[in-house]
Amino acid sequence: MDVTGAPPKTRLWLVRHAQPLVAPGTCYGALDIPADPAATRAAAEHLAAAVPPQARVIHSTLQRCEQLALELQALRPDLASKPDARLREMDFGSWEGQAWESIARSDIDAWTAAFASYRPGLGENLAAVLARVAAALQDHGPGATQDVVWITHAGVIRSVAWLKAHGNGVLPRSEEWPVAAPGWGQWERIELR
Repeated sequence: MDVTGAPPKTRLWLVRHAQPLVAPGTCYGALDIPADPAATRAAAEHLAAAVPPQARVIHSTLQRCEQLALELQALRPDLASKPDARLREMDFGSWEGQAWESIARSDIDAWTAAFASYRPGLGENLAAVLARVAAALQDHGPGATQDVVWITHAGVIRSVAWLKAHGNGVLPRSEEWPVAAPGWGQWERIELR
């Protein structure tokens, strides 16, 4: 408790993995590609210096996030991480690994027109991503007594921003979707309580 008698604020750290080893212009979400090792190490060093002791660390099950979690734990053994598949990036189905420019314009237009319900490449729709991120927030947020660190992806971070601003059950149109997300290996923090 602080001097006012209020419990200390706990924060959710939304950490984006380091730059992935993938050709520019490639569609990837659930595609399990590694991140640049040197960039991952640099991100872990910055994160290790910033995260408070005893924070709970949870990471996406995709290797680019697991790499950062393991590098962080090597520097800060008190920050052992647990995997959570709900923190994975959106699954773009058959679009995964394709150049964005090779995906039919009519398919991209269909996704834009039905942004929350369309399943790009017959993968996962945004409504499903929002539902799983909301469930993870419910499990990892309420009652937290220490900071929580998610090592995750831009789409999950944008989903948290949308849920915090609009609540669960409100689905976005493409023009409403948050564009901003931390850069590779960077983070933002939001208060859990």
